[in-house]
Amino acid sequence: MSGMKLTTEKNLMVFSGRAHPELAEEVAELVGTGLVPSSMYDFANSEKYVRYEESVRGCDAFVIQSHTAPINEWIMEHLIMVDALKRASAKRITVVMPFYGYSRQDKKHRGREPISARLVADLFKTAGADRLISVDLHADQIQGYFDGPVDHLMALPILADYVRGKYGAESDLAVVSPDAGRIKVAERWSARLGGVPLAFIHKSRRTDRPNETVANRVVGEVEGRMCVLVDDMIDTGGTIVKAAEALMEQGAKGVIIAATHGILSDPAVDRLKNSPATEVILTNTLPLAADKHFDKLTMLSIAPLLARAIRAVFEDGSVTSMFDGHA
Repeated sequence: MSGMKLTTEKNLMVFSGRAHPELAEEVAELVGTGLVPSSMYDFANSEKYVRYEESVRGCDAFVIQSHTAPINEWIMEHLIMVDALKRASAKRITVVMPFYGYSRQDKKHRGREPISARLVADLFKTAGADRLISVDLHADQIQGYFDGPVDHLMALPILADYVRGKYGAESDLAVVSPDAGRIKVAERWSARLGGVPLAFIHKSRRTDRPNETVANRVVGEVEGRMCVLVDDMIDTGGTIVKAAEALMEQGAKGVIIAATHGILSDPAVDRLKNSPATEVILTNTLPLAADKHFDKLTMLSIAPLLARAIRAVFEDGSVTSMFDGHA
């Protein structure tokens, strides 16, 4: 019999870009390893340089980078990190993007527009990514943009369990979706909170002006209830604050805002501070500067969720089982 047989060991290695190193360090610690030492810097003309200080040949690589502002810089660094791993003979490269940049540009609203979310997926595939892991994509169809496995994680268990632990004694909770398109997510929230009632905000989005909606009307019974207003992200805060105000006008007892991604572009912090919401709950998928923290804000760590997913992928386990079959 010709040939040679070798018994090889799998080698998990975690890499981090410079966008949100605190999250990557927490994930690596929970996985049970450290971050691979890397040299990263910008040239005078703003080009980016990446080099790993350890051999990565044959490893199972997990490359973590949050696509925060300035988003184009960090996406480019993420791509270069993947390319460096491919050229250094990593066996499998999994891109971990807690927040998927350009995810809101997932379809054409009008003629002559791009589908930038698809372009980002193509860029990572071309760079050498074998798999993507992301949290609460803006639209489920983005999973189909990448030609390979995509693990779509949900922050719902982390957020909902916090709400249930703090407000579970309230017998008058209601879950509210900020628009009709996120009713499925609101239904899962309702189930997680024990089958509480559902409502949604009917809104119209202006196609000529970004980050702006017009007309808010509450559909559902919210009077006298503590409303949990749930969304995937808060950017300028206009939509979510208008929704909170609409709920209070309809006689809600109070409003709790819960979202996965806290982009918080100006003037989001001022809007949220002055909103009628009792509490704003976010996860740390994106870094938040100290000057953007405020009294109503609660930050929950997404690191345990990412660490579990990384372990499941590395050990060829089930990521779907982490979410009762819904992922």
